[in-house]
Amino acid sequence: MSVLTRDEAQTRAGLLDVHRYTIDLDLTGGDETFDSHTLIAFSARTDGDTFVEVRPAELRSVTLDGQPLDPEALDGNRLPLKNLTAGEHELRVHAAMRYSRTGEGMHRFTDPTDGETYVYTQLFLDDVQRVFAAFDQPDLKAVFELSVRAPQGWTVLANGITEHTGDGRWRAAPTPPISTYLVAVAAGPWHSVRTEHRGLPFGLHCRRSLAPHLDADADELLDITRACYDRYHEKFDEPYPFDSYDQAFVPEFNAGAMENPGLVTFRDEFVYRSAVTDTERQTRAIVIAHEMAHMWFGDLVTLKWWDDIWLNESFAEYMGYQILTEATRFADTWTDFGVTRKAWGYDADQRPSTHPVAPEAVDDTASALLNFDGISYAKGAGALRQLVAWLGEKDFLAGINTHFARHKFANATLADFIDSLAGATERDVHAWADAWLRTTGVDTLTPHIAPGDHGTCALTVDRAGSRPHRIAVGLYDRDLGDDGGHLVLRERLHLDLPQDGAQPIGKRPALLLLNDGDLGYAKVRFDPESFETVRKDLSGLPSPLTRAVVWNALRDAVRDGELAPGAYLETARAHLPLETDLAIVQGVLAFAATHITDRYLTPEERPAALATLSELCRDLIRRTEDGDNPGLRLIAVRHRIDVAAHPDTIAAWLADGTVPGGPELDPELRWRVLARLAVLGATDEAAIAAELERDPSATGQEGAARCRAALPDPEAKARAWAAMFASDDLSNYLFSATARGFWQPEQADLVREYVPRYYADAVPVADRRGPAIATAVGRDAFPAHAVDADSLRLGEQCLRDTDPSPSLRRSLTDQLADLARALHVREAHTA
Repeated sequence: MSVLTRDEAQTRAGLLDVHRYTIDLDLTGGDETFDSHTLIAFSARTDGDTFVEVRPAELRSVTLDGQPLDPEALDGNRLPLKNLTAGEHELRVHAAMRYSRTGEGMHRFTDPTDGETYVYTQLFLDDVQRVFAAFDQPDLKAVFELSVRAPQGWTVLANGITEHTGDGRWRAAPTPPISTYLVAVAAGPWHSVRTEHRGLPFGLHCRRSLAPHLDADADELLDITRACYDRYHEKFDEPYPFDSYDQAFVPEFNAGAMENPGLVTFRDEFVYRSAVTDTERQTRAIVIAHEMAHMWFGDLVTLKWWDDIWLNESFAEYMGYQILTEATRFADTWTDFGVTRKAWGYDADQRPSTHPVAPEAVDDTASALLNFDGISYAKGAGALRQLVAWLGEKDFLAGINTHFARHKFANATLADFIDSLAGATERDVHAWADAWLRTTGVDTLTPHIAPGDHGTCALTVDRAGSRPHRIAVGLYDRDLGDDGGHLVLRERLHLDLPQDGAQPIGKRPALLLLNDGDLGYAKVRFDPESFETVRKDLSGLPSPLTRAVVWNALRDAVRDGELAPGAYLETARAHLPLETDLAIVQGVLAFAATHITDRYLTPEERPAALATLSELCRDLIRRTEDGDNPGLRLIAVRHRIDVAAHPDTIAAWLADGTVPGGPELDPELRWRVLARLAVLGATDEAAIAAELERDPSATGQEGAARCRAALPDPEAKARAWAAMFASDDLSNYLFSATARGFWQPEQADLVREYVPRYYADAVPVADRRGPAIATAVGRDAFPAHAVDADSLRLGEQCLRDTDPSPSLRRSLTDQLADLARALHVREAHTA
């Protein structure tokens, strides 16, 4: 398949105006393909040649202005259109298109619970051509009229309000001008909850087998949707630009969600089958707010080319957190952002694959797809928080509303956006953009406290990096009350770096914390006395957001080799049992388990670390015996299962169906226990099959695949490997589940022979199965436990001597960078 280059897109945009697509899809033709009829009305500004993209199973006929074109002229995914004359044209394309099993194009899924089938589109970034013929680039917006023939009993959802016209035929209302990648269809026997808000139809949709779970949360989901909708209308002058707002929870979805105008699609794990924490509910709410922000940022005003993807994602990321904080009960969303999303951005920005938030050259669509990462989302949102702090929200919103008014239903660039902001402020926004959006890497801020006269001190801040920063500095003193251990905020200074020089801070504080409030995007360090305070009194800090900044600083120090992994675990052991914020508890435990015990510590040190985490989780479980904090208890139970070094306790939980004192083991916990028992060699195929009979759902199928791959048995490993790399039968979700089960630190000797095989087998399967599977190969199937020089050498040789697909090359580059970092951390703290 040929990827579209920026130059080709610019040439085609200079030649064509695309007016309207009339699309007719027939989904009644069987399990493998569907019929696609497309009529494209467009005009050419001058005489010339161009092409249209389509990726058919069979190209049946093509006519241009009533004259047949040869289907054999199709070259990969490009159908040439030669000798166009200036003026109006009509192109008709009839093709059979393949259903996808990897979440790309038109994905088809049969629910193992009840046998019902569902299909939905995911057309981002250039997968529209898997569904219908198109001039597939974001700046050739058009009106889309869609009709669908579906099996009896199905409902068809689309960007516009759909109407059933009889005999299984559905027609969607024409859209306003939108980009090709935003067209959406979802068809099947959906369970739907419908309402109206401010005269606009709202809908929630899911598989029938999930109906009870959606119904249980429908009021919460709709309340959040209404609150976000109303708050966006208070901030934005432009009203919501589409005719309805449907939210469909779809199976085997590769992303968290997709902002199709009028029909947002979400991964249906957000329809909770099992108990979840309030932080997980908050995460779902953030995604709802994020996708709604896209109705303006991305859908109403769309990037001209993929180098400006941050204009979509960074803004939706920032607005999602901010709107949720302002409009719903979730008032501490920025703590979760600091713990989870910001760490994602910091990590991505320190790898060789880093790129500017707004890169100057994204040459083609394959390169563009690689930039949907922690930089375009988390770093970009962090930069926007800096921008709002610097400009003030009033001027920021004024610039945004100018941007919407100038470019609605059209396309815009970074330069357009900066011009809109510049008109709303006297500050030099262009210089800010150059410093923040055109550079890479994470600055590091280090405080120095110098004594002065009469017991006073002065603060200077060293900045390793080049960006300006507006940050708060928290000065904390120990509470001299009877209970001790608490820290009290004396003062919060506001600094502009590097402009502000030495700052008087009065008497020496017990803790000086740079970036208090987390408005900055930078790594921060501690002076020696403040570090000792952190180790002794971290849990005594009054604000969860402040504690999140401290935990992030400790995390960064471990990753940089400046803090021993064991010291991080000791700090977690001392303070996490006293933590009240669920996002912090979850984030610290996840880093401790995934990075410290599994990668940064040596195999010899790992058992003691697992024991420490197990004791920590037991403390949290004991602390929550009164039932006052079920979310904290659930997090502790999950992690206690994951770090179990011996099977007896968790096997007893599974046999009893409950943790003593609760919770009862729901499907998620049962599969989690069984997966850990599989790793420890304390279960077998018969038990896995019995559990699958108990829970035959799609999630159950994934749980069984993970458990089977985790069994410490050579034949089980061979079967799992063949399923992933020698066969193309696994769906995207079943591939990932199998991969997550396969590699286990406890089984390093058993799977040692597969480490070199990974580098040999990853490249061909990624080539065969496309970007979604390539990403899963690099993310889930990578032997992350193998922290040794041989694995690093094999990976570097693979990159050097083979030609991995762009998605796999990016994943391997990142994984090898993390492997090298883990080796550095080990070396830095090896006696």
